[in-house]
Amino acid sequence: MQFIDLQAQYQKYKKDVDAAIQRVLDSSKYISGPEVTELEQVLADFVGTIHGVGFSSGTDSLKSTLMAWEIGPGDEVITTPFTFIASAEVIAVLGAKPVFVDVDPNTLNINPTLIEAAITKKTKAILPVSLYGQCANLNAVNTIASRHKIPVLEDGCQSFGAMYEGERSCGLSTAGATSFFPAKPLGCYGDGGMVFTNDENLASRLRIIREHGQAARYRHAMLGGNGRLDTLQAAILLAKFPYFTEEIESRQRVADYYMANLPKGVRPPTIRPGNQSVFSQFTVRVKERDQVQKNMSDQKIPTAIHYPVPLHLQPVFAYLAHKTADFPVAVQAAKEVLSLPMHPFMTTDQQDMVLAALAKSLISPI
Repeated sequence: MQFIDLQAQYQKYKKDVDAAIQRVLDSSKYISGPEVTELEQVLADFVGTIHGVGFSSGTDSLKSTLMAWEIGPGDEVITTPFTFIASAEVIAVLGAKPVFVDVDPNTLNINPTLIEAAITKKTKAILPVSLYGQCANLNAVNTIASRHKIPVLEDGCQSFGAMYEGERSCGLSTAGATSFFPAKPLGCYGDGGMVFTNDENLASRLRIIREHGQAARYRHAMLGGNGRLDTLQAAILLAKFPYFTEEIESRQRVADYYMANLPKGVRPPTIRPGNQSVFSQFTVRVKERDQVQKNMSDQKIPTAIHYPVPLHLQPVFAYLAHKTADFPVAVQAAKEVLSLPMHPFMTTDQQDMVLAALAKSLISPI
């Protein structure tokens, strides 16, 4: 059994994907080809923003947005300790300080009620993460940010396509960034990412930053880097995108079946009212998680842990001098979360195998 069956997806769309790749090979426009511009507009329209700016990864999308806001040494950016390291890494790489705020005990997204207390005169941005495919509570975050005149960058690297009160992830705040890593809900066949915004000045700065800060050929207006989205990856995404809405529906169907049939003693994911998750992961919570995972592995059922160590306890952030108990909800979640196989092509027979193995694997109820 595959945790995420990328081969099944490729076989279904093989004709379209292969043709898209061949067109790029025939054109030899491997860098900044027309497919990149086309994809930016197609996905911006889907999200509901004016601008989409393609990048070489979700991480570069996040980092470049902070660079465009001139965030650096002496600045602070508020984010969550319960996420992949990229969300905080991009802050620290620029010399700024990641300021962690604990997560909501139900959704495991950043807890908006704790954000205001973390804001200081040094706070230059808020970076909420839309974890596991579900948008963070962006209205609450945006309200706080607006009051303090701070921009919000949604880390939508797991949530592209998700809905929040009738609007799409990545179009809910000052800017939204996503990832097209192959395992994401909309994935390419390598790395890729994009930033979405209605801010003309931000979009312009992002396009300069991704080209080594070039405002014109060999005229460098600011520091940047090589952050371009490859033409081949853009072409692959364009070929896959017409099927994306159908895949979201299939993910929801798989999630619904899991939800209806989880064994007792397993805590299901909590989807906030008004939200539609894209379930980039289907993550439950169990007691004695490590043993449960081993028991599942013994039955040849793949699982994953997203994420076993909160960011404030990572060695790279030891200089922040946090204690384990500083963010107790994140710490508890890290001991309990377990992601089950999830992809749009799962059959109910496959899910039944997962569910039966999970029932046999439980040690004690949560």
